[in-house]
Amino acid sequence: MSVSSPQPQSLVERVSDQLADLIRGHAPTGDHAAVSLPPERRLAEELGVSRSVVREAVKRLELQGLLEVRRGSGIRIVDQLHRPLNGSLSLLIPDADERLRQLHETRLALEPEAARLAALRATPAQIALLDEIQARLERAKDTAEAIAIDLEFHHALAETSGNLMFRLILDSMGEISRESRQRSIGRVGKESAIEHHRVIIQAVKASDPAAAVEAMQFHLGEARRDMGLDR
Repeated sequence: MSVSSPQPQSLVERVSDQLADLIRGHAPTGDHAAVSLPPERRLAEELGVSRSVVREAVKRLELQGLLEVRRGSGIRIVDQLHRPLNGSLSLLIPDADERLRQLHETRLALEPEAARLAALRATPAQIALLDEIQARLERAKDTAEAIAIDLEFHHALAETSGNLMFRLILDSMGEISRESRQRSIGRVGKESAIEHHRVIIQAVKASDPAAAVEAMQFHLGEARRDMGLDR
């Protein structure tokens, strides 16, 4: 039996890899401002390839959520690795209640473990950020603001876990996650979320992974009930 040898990289693939290496050295995280790459012409000169090769490589990385090309603004490095999946969920799962049920199952599989790792790995700065987000949630003046801050809390907790994949997976469900909060916080208000988050933060501060898991599981169970999915 013959074994086929690996196919050589195309020029576009090689340039994509080179740009990805550059991006990793400058990529923004969270809400940090995006960083711009040099113009297309300069990139082509620096990499020793044609502008058409650079353009195709940039297009690939834009589809992957690593770059954003805007007319008049050039090529910007962004942190949107979740984007390709985020736009597909409503097409893959058209029934809203079924989307929410599957979201809950996914969160139940991921977020208690993220909370457990956060309790083991949280730095003082990360704990301070969780406290700051919690304070803003308490001050939120309307449902839309409370939903945005609630999503930010879970994003920050996933970051605190030290596992980038947790954050990317949660971000990939951003739109349906917002829909779930509209069903829960929109129905019962923000007070339950505030109390549940407080318990989670206490467990993280105490470096108590078991308590963090229990608090997150309870929080998600109550959210499922608030969304009306237990009927």
